[in-house]
Amino acid sequence: MIVLIVAMSMLTAIITERYKTMRKTGAREAEDERRMLRDDRDAARAELDELRDRVKVLERIATDPSRRTADEIEKLRDDR
Repeated sequence: MIVLIVAMSMLTAIITERYKTMRKTGAREAEDERRMLRDDRDAARAELDELRDRVKVLERIATDPSRRTADEIEKLRDDR
């Protein structure tokens, strides 16, 4: 009877530790996934900001008089 009680206690301790480890591992994986999502979100925001800047330039080119645009293009060519 004592052997059975000791065996059950050991088995309970082993199972408890295994579930604790599984929970820690799951929390770590969830944190890694959140970190990856944050990195992806930050990269997408940076790309969106860059695209907004490009659209502003294109809007300015589209709405400016053609002579000023031609002058700016020539100035860029001269700067090289």
